[in-house]
Amino acid sequence: MPGTYDVITMGRIGVDLYPLQTGLPLAQVDTFGKFLGGSPTNVAVAAARLGRRTAVVTRTGRDAFGDYLHQQLREFGVDDRWVTPVDAYPTPVTFCEIFPPDDFPLYFYRRPKAPDLEIHEAELDLDAIRAARVFWMTGTGLCAEPSRTSTLRALRARSEARARSRGEQGPGPGPFTVFDLDWRPMFWADGPGHLGADHSAHPTASVRYREALAHATVAVGNLDECEIATGEREPYAAARALLAAGVELAVVKRGPKGVLAVHRDGTVADVPPLPVEVVNGLGAGDAFGGALCHGLLAGWETERIMRYANAAGAIVASRLACSPAMPFPYEVEEALARGAVAAGGPGAVS
Repeated sequence: MPGTYDVITMGRIGVDLYPLQTGLPLAQVDTFGKFLGGSPTNVAVAAARLGRRTAVVTRTGRDAFGDYLHQQLREFGVDDRWVTPVDAYPTPVTFCEIFPPDDFPLYFYRRPKAPDLEIHEAELDLDAIRAARVFWMTGTGLCAEPSRTSTLRALRARSEARARSRGEQGPGPGPFTVFDLDWRPMFWADGPGHLGADHSAHPTASVRYREALAHATVAVGNLDECEIATGEREPYAAARALLAAGVELAVVKRGPKGVLAVHRDGTVADVPPLPVEVVNGLGAGDAFGGALCHGLLAGWETERIMRYANAAGAIVASRLACSPAMPFPYEVEEALARGAVAAGGPGAVS
């Protein structure tokens, strides 16, 4: 095994085709930029930008877009050894429309099935997954087989390793198993694609989420995602429900109201957002995730982690792209020192 990774993520990957013109519907857009995409993959990129050794477990089509994604992962310093091809399905592409500051519709082309849902249990490097200081998985990985079984197997491997190592862990924080709730209703076969008043619009998703939460140490999600996972939408109630489901740290993202983090030890951090002129908000959550991993591994207190992750997310929201927009440490520190995000930087609109 090639040493221990700081962060291994598992799940979605694809090509983002984003308009280079903002404020226009896709029907009127003439030019697009091509970028590496997929939330857990972007998290790996974000953590790598912050100096962490990262890898991603996922699959692409055996096609030119798949080749492109491998090239991008290597350029970003993310290990692609567990990114394998699927002959039967094409690499997914995702389009978006950009209407700042808060309207960014996504159009997923993942038919007839995305290769990243064809991750098989027998192909997992469970030794590497057990050893990683952070393992990051998402709700999308639970939406279909064989990805569902494989994701849950990876989670069980983490739980087994944690149980064996209790009382034997050496110095330093971790390990952490992070469940990014990542609610994408269009990927699930059951339910009408929206939440019902009784929180049962997607009963299968709710059951699978609770199964995964039992193995996670950290849960991260917005209010819609928390509602699917716990049936609770009020931030503090959602955080308490996530803790009750088994995690040690519940992170509830509240958009323009900032982020709430509640730890099992009683620590509470309610952190406002960093002021930013939003260009494209789609990659902000992934930057937040990579920075969250970085802060957890650094052993920072909860409030410092949340402020740092908020700043990383705000920086990416000020730029067009997702993966190439992920900030370097000096950029996050500058934004924190300034108390706001300056326009421009990698991935910005030219």
